[in-house]
This record gives sequence, structure tokens and C-alpha cells, in this order.
Amino acid sequence: MIESTSAAQHAASNASREVELDNEGTGYFSIETDAGPGTRYRYRIDDGEELYCDPASRSQPQGPRGPSQVVDPHAFAWTDVRWPGVQRRGHVIYELHVGTFTAEGTWQAAAEQLPEIADLGITLLELMPVAEFPGRYGWSYDGVNLFAPSHRYGAPDDFRHFVDRAHSVGLGVALDVVYNHFGCSDCDIHHFTRDYISDKYKNEWGDAINFDGENSAGVREFFLANVRHWIDEYHLDGLRIDATQAFHDSSSDHILGSLVREARRAAGRRSIIVIAESEPQDVRMLRSSERGGFDMDMAWNDDFHHTALVRATGRNEAYYTDYLGKAQEFVAALKWGYLYQGQRYTWQKHRRGTPALDLPSWAFINYLQNHDQIANNGMGERLHERTSAGLLRTLTTVLLLGPGTPLLFQGQEFAASTPFLYFCDVGDPLAAEVTAGRLKFLSQFRSLALPEMQQRVPTPSDPATFDRCRLRFDDRRRNAPIYRLHRDLIHLRQSDPCLAAQQKDALHGAVLNEDCFIVRFIQPTEQRLLVVNLGRDLHLDPAPEPLLAPPEGQRWALFFSSDDISYGGHGTPEVDTDENWRIPGQTALLLIPRAMNVDES
Repeated sequence: MIESTSAAQHAASNASREVELDNEGTGYFSIETDAGPGTRYRYRIDDGEELYCDPASRSQPQGPRGPSQVVDPHAFAWTDVRWPGVQRRGHVIYELHVGTFTAEGTWQAAAEQLPEIADLGITLLELMPVAEFPGRYGWSYDGVNLFAPSHRYGAPDDFRHFVDRAHSVGLGVALDVVYNHFGCSDCDIHHFTRDYISDKYKNEWGDAINFDGENSAGVREFFLANVRHWIDEYHLDGLRIDATQAFHDSSSDHILGSLVREARRAAGRRSIIVIAESEPQDVRMLRSSERGGFDMDMAWNDDFHHTALVRATGRNEAYYTDYLGKAQEFVAALKWGYLYQGQRYTWQKHRRGTPALDLPSWAFINYLQNHDQIANNGMGERLHERTSAGLLRTLTTVLLLGPGTPLLFQGQEFAASTPFLYFCDVGDPLAAEVTAGRLKFLSQFRSLALPEMQQRVPTPSDPATFDRCRLRFDDRRRNAPIYRLHRDLIHLRQSDPCLAAQQKDALHGAVLNEDCFIVRFIQPTEQRLLVVNLGRDLHLDPAPEPLLAPPEGQRWALFFSSDDISYGGHGTPEVDTDENWRIPGQTALLLIPRAMNVDES
């Protein structure tokens, strides 16, 4: 039975009416009734006293515990009719959490920043989940109303305006979606039916979803409808599917493949992208359906992050155990994407990854920071707080000039002074369990297992934990050199034909010592040499490495240096000298060939 209040009734007297739904005989109940936009309603199940919101509600103006609200998804006046969508390659991605991206934490405030983001050179926004979640703040990876954008950020049409505005300045918008479990708090779907939950599989974040058991057809349709909802009604340009390893489906048509097909169908003529998060680095995510895969376009690459973090911080605890941060690892990651494609992995005591040597470079999304990895250091410290300025600039150059698809986390481009911590507002007694679970997770790091460190970890449910994470855009001015570095590197990446090609077959690397490596980009008419020294100054004499040799009749000239004084560095003399190669420490250099003078022959 449905209890509803029209918009007029709600404003006047809160009068309500009850309508009994008809049993369709397939597990669904429905009724056709007069309920225009703004009507608020709830469900009563089997004449019980409790009232529940709609699990497929498009809007929850008062959160998961309040009534659902009817929304006209076609009332918004879109202006992006000519927007073609986004292609699979050529992106610089920007991960964003709406609630902390601005001081206001709203769609409207975030939309005001879009021109600046586009001017930086970003091409695609990747929004952390926005589905309605319990409490006043959270990451929304425990969403409970998967069709309703969180009311904390504004109304549904405010989200549509954000996307419309992004398209107007040339930005695509992808959404992180969580389809592997429901939130453990304020989620009422089990009151309607137990068919959504599977007892056959385990899930580390909650109950597994029933994608292949009895009555699973309706469950699958629920999530497929959610894909259509975001792509069609919000004009989104893609999805990032969270924790694909937690999808369990033994049916002949795996739900992951179905979700991807549904997303592309919903987009129609617009081109979209689908991104995978795959902790085990399962190449099926990126394989075509003809080869037994799920037809996704790109995947997050933790291996690049892990080796970079070990290099930056010198720490290889816990899941960093199998990384040394040496030059060889960087050359391999730039050329091949995943470092682990089936080798033995000490930390997990089994083999990790699957063969991916044939995949294109742009299919791997590389990053130095993302929401998980910043929060997982316990204190939410940004990378610039954990390494030297020189190494930060060097690793940033490798990220942004490398052939993979780079991702920045909000504020990374201007060395944000604010942390990014794990926060959620689930209320007592669950809040204590969340805190204990968080501390247990962090204790895999030996340093964070110390009692004095455990006491320092901010409490996820504390409002101050959330408030500390709001960006301060005056950091753009305060940290202008690092902001300039990001802007210049992105524009260089996009304008230089060798770098923009993202062709791994045209990329060749060599290790000069355990701290120093080179990457040579060889196109038919252009060549570039990226020289990266993660350690101290190196005088290479002799230099028996053919990739150092310039093209015939030319010499290498310095075109870019991460140690330029405009980026806060110390300046860089020429490196290919009469004394052979002198490569400064903690510096990345881009060299271009120029014609050799007569006296240089």
C-alpha cells in the first residue's frame, strides 16, 4: 500500500491518502494514480505500521528515513543537445567528492568551479558516488537509495545543471557506482523482499547481491534500470564500477557484461566510457565479449600508485610490500600497465593479476593519489606532505607525461592544505563499529598499528573529520608553483604529438641505475626523450645506452624540467654535455631533438 501526499497537500495541511497496489504476479506491485511532481509518498507493507521510502525513489528530500518524492525526469531544460559524449582515449581525469570539493558542498557551488577545472586541461570528471546515504556526510559507498542523488548536495535538477554546465565547458562527467552491496544502515530493501540478498557468496562490505539465484531476474533489472537512469536522465558520460571483484554471478550472462551493454544502449548515439576498479587486476574487465570479457574501456592501476608511493615515502608496509619503487618498476608500468600480471605476490600469498601485455596504454588509469589511498594513510595526508618537493614534481611529471591515462584527486593540482579522511555519519551504535573496523583495517600497516597512532586516527563519525576535508581554493594562489606545474604538464601532454599519441608500441624504456630511467617516444616524424632521476645527481660516463643517442644529425635540447625555477625548483643546466650525461637528482626532464650546428659535430 502506498501513502502519498501531493505537493499542494504537503504545503497546506499534510493531508495524505492511501492507495493499494495491485499484485502483478512477478514479485512486483504497481498502481496508476494521480501523483504529479513534488508528491511525497511512502510504502506500507502488508498492512504493517511502519512506512518505508521507495527503494527506487528518484528523490529523498529528507534523506533515507523521510518520504520519497515524485520527480519529472524530463522537465529540466538541457542545453547540451550537440554534446557528442566522450571518447576512450586522450583523457586527464579528475576525481571529485561533491561534499568536500567546495566549502558549501553543493552541486551549485561545484558548478562554479568547472571553468577553472576545464582550463587546467581536465577532460573527464569522475564523481565519487552520489546516491542517497545515511547521515549528514559520507563517501556514499554505502548508498541506500541508488536512484536518488543525495539531498545533501541539492535537488536532482541541481545535479543535471552541474552536468549540463560541465558539457558546456567541454568536460565529460562519469559517476562511480556501487552495485556489489547495499548500505548497512537505513537500507530498507530487505523489508520488501529477501530476493536481493545472496547467501552463496561472501562480501567484505555487507551482504552479497543475488545476481544468479532464485528470483534474480528482478534483481538484475533493478541494477540495469539504475544504469539507464544515470546515463539517460542525467546525461552522464560513463560509469566507474566499484570493486568488480565483489560481483558474483555464475549465470551464462555475467551481470558485469549486462551492465556495460545497458549503459551503451542508454547512451544511444553518445559515446561513453565504462571504468573498472579491479583489485585482482582481472583482464576480463577490459577484454571484448568475443574474448570472454565484459567490454569495459579502462581500469584503475594500483600498481603504478603503489610503486610511486614507495618511492615517494620510502615505506613499503602492508599492501605496498611487493613494491620497491625502483626505476625498473616505473619503466615496466609505463610500458605494460599492470606490474603484476600473474606473478607470485608475497603480501597476498598467491599469484596476482592476469596477462595484459596486449592492452593499449590508455586503458590503464594511473594516479599518485585517489580517495582510498589518501585516506588509507590514516591521517589523510596529501602526497606533498609525505615526500620531498623535488620527488613530488618528478613523480607528477612521470604521471602526466606517461602514456597511461592520468587521474588527479581533487586539490592535488594545487597541493591542497586540507586532508582527505574516511568519514561517515551512521549514528550510534553503528558508529563505534565503523571506527573499530577502520582501525582494524589500518592496523595492517605496522606503523599505524601502534597504540599511539591508533589514538591519532580521526574518528569517522566526528563532524570535524568531515569538515577538515573541505578544499580551500585559495591554495591555488598560495601554492601557485605546483599549480603551474600541473597546468603546464597537462597542456604539454595534450599539445605534443608524441605524448598525446599514448602508443605503447612507440615507447621504449631503459634503466640507467636503480634510481634513474629514460623513456623514448618514437613517432615517424617526431621523437622525445623523458629522463627521470628519482635519486641523487648522476654523472653517466660512459653512457652505453642506445636510447640516449639523439636522432641522426641532431642533438638533444632541454624542453621541460620539473626543477624549473617557476615550479619552485633550482634550474637545470643542459644534461647532454661534453662531460657526457649529467642528470640532476629528483628531476624529470623532457628533451627534444634539434639540428646540430657545424661546430657540434
